[in-house]
Amino acid sequence: MKVLIVEDETAAYESLVEILKDIDSSIEVIGNTESVSQTIHLSDGSSFLIFDVIEVETPIIFTTAYDEYAIEAFKLNSVDYLLKPIKSEELERALNKFKKWTQSEVVEYLSRLTQLAPTSRYKDKFLIPIKDKLLPINLREVSYFYTTDKSTHIYLKNGQSYPYAKTLEQIFLSLNPADFYRANKQYIIARESIKDITIWFDNRLLVTLDIDVPERIYVSKNKAADFKVWIVNE
Repeated sequence: MKVLIVEDETAAYESLVEILKDIDSSIEVIGNTESVSQTIHLSDGSSFLIFDVIEVETPIIFTTAYDEYAIEAFKLNSVDYLLKPIKSEELERALNKFKKWTQSEVVEYLSRLTQLAPTSRYKDKFLIPIKDKLLPINLREVSYFYTTDKSTHIYLKNGQSYPYAKTLEQIFLSLNPADFYRANKQYIIARESIKDITIWFDNRLLVTLDIDVPERIYVSKNKAADFKVWIVNE
């Protein structure tokens, strides 16, 4: 059996490889990709975006720390859905489930997967609750989303900001990845708000927007190449 792992955390990838080897030494891990663009964002976006870009032709076992994605995974008819940290017995059960499939069942599965993969429909507005009202915000007006341990805010190009009771992970699923980028754990930034990019001393990228930000926006060395591709591929 050949396995491709899509995982942006090195430790999680290495742990998964070890578990696979313990379960079945004949399993061949053919590689690891860290993002949607490499696979065709995981810290740069949801792995479900893969289905908007390519036709998947192999069965899938989803692994994630976020149980909020379970419903979407089941819609995509995954072989199984495992929450991190991955337990050896759960992964072995999922692999055994797949091994029992006949060739015709695999073909049927792939057919359902293609039919149920989500189409590219992204929000163009957010409704922001302000006291007893709902304020519609056009995403063309958004410069960036910023989160701390305590709260998440939407910042507009006119300098206004509003609290928004969702995580960056939840927000990014609603955004067109051609227009917004998950720069790091604290920021999602709009392409049209990027003023300039500075190559930092450790090969990180310092991104400057057209409005003030609470703290500097850095794109890691590992994501720098992907970010530069995103900038020019409109």
